[in-house]
Amino acid sequence: MKTDLAGKVAWVTGASSGLGHRFAQVLAAEGATVAISARRAERLEALAAEIAAAGGRAVCVPLDMADIAAIAPAAAQIEKALGPIDILVNNAGLSRQARLEDFTEADYDAVLTVNLKAAFFAGQAAARQMIAHKRPGRIVNIASVAGFRALGGQAPYSMSKSGLIALTRCMAREWGRHGINANAICPGYISTEIGGDFFETEAGQKLIAALPRRRMGEPRDLDGLLLLLCSGEASRFINGAAMVADDGMMAI
Repeated sequence: MKTDLAGKVAWVTGASSGLGHRFAQVLAAEGATVAISARRAERLEALAAEIAAAGGRAVCVPLDMADIAAIAPAAAQIEKALGPIDILVNNAGLSRQARLEDFTEADYDAVLTVNLKAAFFAGQAAARQMIAHKRPGRIVNIASVAGFRALGGQAPYSMSKSGLIALTRCMAREWGRHGINANAICPGYISTEIGGDFFETEAGQKLIAALPRRRMGEPRDLDGLLLLLCSGEASRFINGAAMVADDGMMAI
């Protein structure tokens, strides 16, 4: 697919590993200058070096998304260094595993803060730049099929992703008139660090065996959707969508 990302400034959160790492590489390969954020600065530096070696450009903006007060200053830092943000990929996320009756308030707050509250304020910070500079923009929120169905032992995670889908629609409704499109990608099971070692366990293997093609996805399986939703022209009529990429998981 032909993209129009050359010269754009893209901010990817949760870029130190997994999907965020891949997203940053893909956007940089298409000509965007990428601001990469995460807690682990050393991993960001390694990623920036990989992107530079491939001919792209990335700037490290270390950021703990649980620190809500630090989000707007990080966005301002990006604007000062690179210019206004054109694309935001709200990818940072975490999960906690427990039965409903066993969840602690601390674990509940950790999941909802990073997965939903931080996405709200990162979107706000990016949109304020887009609106102030009268520049059309793209916001891509990384949700999950868990936003549509209950996953056992992950109530706060499912709640946060359902909320993120609702937030995406609110962004689309309120910011569409400014030329800002907001959409969500809702992956099924993708092999990333956030899944930890669960999928290597007997329970994890049984879950994979129940999937239509008895396999997990890989980060590269989301490349096409990401590029579609970040492209100004290709996604011009796609706004407020929650697009599922799950290899048929929702069909079972």
